Amino acid sequence: MTNPPPIELNPGNMPGYTIIWLHGLGADGNDFVPIVEQLRLPRSLGLRFVFPNAPSMPVSVNQGYVMPSWYDIYGMDLTARIDTQGIERSTHYLHSLIRQEQENGVPAERIILAGFSQGGLIALTAALGCQDKLLGVMALSTYLPLEVESPGYHELEIFQAHGRMDNVVPYAVGLDARHRLEQFGHRLAWHEYDMAHSVSMPEIADIRDWLLARMGG
Repeated sequence: MTNPPPIELNPGNMPGYTIIWLHGLGADGNDFVPIVEQLRLPRSLGLRFVFPNAPSMPVSVNQGYVMPSWYDIYGMDLTARIDTQGIERSTHYLHSLIRQEQENGVPAERIILAGFSQGGLIALTAALGCQDKLLGVMALSTYLPLEVESPGYHELEIFQAHGRMDNVVPYAVGLDARHRLEQFGHRLAWHEYDMAHSVSMPEIADIRDWLLARMGG
């Protein structure tokens, strides 16, 4: 199973930081490209954005319809049964993108992983499984499988956001992920909003503040 090439937005000089941002089910790397301008981050940070593309596969919950997906989803109860093999495959792929950034001169402590919905799950599991300490991870409208029992190699800085009216990844599932990540000992900034399964402008403003605090902007 092959991932299409990522979409890359470069600062025009040597990048100071990289954000690798994963889309959700049925979308592609273009989905979060507009957020770059909405974040209004200083050019002086030298931010490089990488928007990976998930491979296309039949998705069980959608009657086997082929669409971009980081892993298979078997039913509406997201935690009942998970595609462990698919999650591991996508996690390894994200680790390979982290290594590429390191080889291109961006150290792990200047790399942030981000993801929405199932992309957020991959961002979280990749961050937990990364042997090098990352700058942080943003987990948006997502969840954490019960099979993830290890706190990982390092204390992580995590921005986690969820909509109280989310009918795709229920609010309670996101809240459970929050509590488990806190029990693992990670430094978590929790934000919740009056929204469904989406990203809101207040959330983007909070993401901007969190990023600037991490990057010293």
